Amino acid sequence: YIYLFLSLNPSISISISLFISISSFTIGPKEGWQVYSSAQDADGRCICTVVAPEQSLCSRDAKSRQLRQLLEKVQNMSQSIEVLNLRTQRDFQYVMKMENQMKGLRTKFRQIEDDRKSIMARNFQELKDKMDELKPLIPVLEQYKMDAALISQFKEEIRNLSAVLTGIQEELGAYDYDELYQRVLRLDSRLRSCMGKLTCGKLMKITGPVTIKTSGTRFGAWMTDPLASTRNNRVWYMDSYTNSKIVREYKSMDDFVSGVVSRTYSLPFKWEGTNHIVYNGSLYYNKYQSNIIVKYSFDSGSVLAQRALEFAGFHNMYPYTWGGYSDIDVMADELGMWVVYATNQNAGNVVISQIDPDTLQVLKTWNTEYSKRNAGESFMICGTLYITNSHLSGAKVYYAYSTKTSTYEYIDIPFHNQYFHISMLDYNARERALYAWNNGHQVIFNVTLFHVIKTDDDS
Repeated sequence: YIYLFLSLNPSISISISLFISISSFTIGPKEGWQVYSSAQDADGRCICTVVAPEQSLCSRDAKSRQLRQLLEKVQNMSQSIEVLNLRTQRDFQYVMKMENQMKGLRTKFRQIEDDRKSIMARNFQELKDKMDELKPLIPVLEQYKMDAALISQFKEEIRNLSAVLTGIQEELGAYDYDELYQRVLRLDSRLRSCMGKLTCGKLMKITGPVTIKTSGTRFGAWMTDPLASTRNNRVWYMDSYTNSKIVREYKSMDDFVSGVVSRTYSLPFKWEGTNHIVYNGSLYYNKYQSNIIVKYSFDSGSVLAQRALEFAGFHNMYPYTWGGYSDIDVMADELGMWVVYATNQNAGNVVISQIDPDTLQVLKTWNTEYSKRNAGESFMICGTLYITNSHLSGAKVYYAYSTKTSTYEYIDIPFHNQYFHISMLDYNARERALYAWNNGHQVIFNVTLFHVIKTDDDS
């Protein structure tokens, strides 16, 4: 008898039994037969057990030849099974890979379905937010409708004047030139007056912010010149709130974003706080450890003026809520230059002074009843000081003081403090925007103003 066992892998086994009967004689191992042991190797392949006579014994026997042929067939079958084993392993790996890919596809399909639902919900929310943003514009548009007739009248007068001037060219002296010239001047004055009234308004809403750049420390200031021409878009950058004199200048907003510095200035005195402004080509800032305001010209690289602000607290005596030596805040709007501070004489409450940009002399002062230490930041728009109640998340414009009427009101205008900490907030009248330093991010908020246009017929 000869038994052969072959194993493809631990989970698949094939058993082949060979039965050979030699009836003519029986020879045991001790009578000249060789014995080959059987075992299984580490890879699961089988080593066969065969009992056969010695090569020299019965070498010419016909049944011995049959046995050798049978052994050769067994060897061939063993090789075929090994090939089959390799193919089976390869196919098994392929099936496992396909199974993983199918699982991945199922996950992606679920994700696509979930994303589709979330995108639709987000789009609906964005649409609702846009509609909410448009609501404050309804009264403004209503007012503009009322002014449409006035603007049409201006256009008609211009057409009439153009026709008259054309006639003058054809027949000089037919009309009184001085009278026409005066009509042109009156019309120009009325147009400028109308545009001047459009520049000012009451703060209705703050949107944004738009992140322009991320740079610098947690505290700092950046600004553009509200009196510069439309072709002049230089940006100035002052990192930190103390112990520094370096001001970096960029030719444009694109250069600022790219970090291309066009010029660097070293101021004669260190600054204190972050409430500086650039106005008509000069930098105005609070001199370190003093209540002195300095006017520095970028063109000449020299100090043009400096003046102490009488009784004004400084060096964290009356700062904003975030500290940082923010006692004195220099700012500008459509009506000129201002400075906001606090004094012992006004019990630490906010004081507003309008100053001369050339001499820094105080022109007029208003005392409010709002504590400077409870103010997060402040800015001027059209002669009204707006104060926020915090510099942290959840901040809103909470208080407004009109220098025109010397009255105040509590308001509620929220804005998004995206990076949780504001150390500078200034209004730029040319761009109708708020520049802010938001925890190492330079951002811009857009403002919505409500305009009331009065004509000459109004009482």
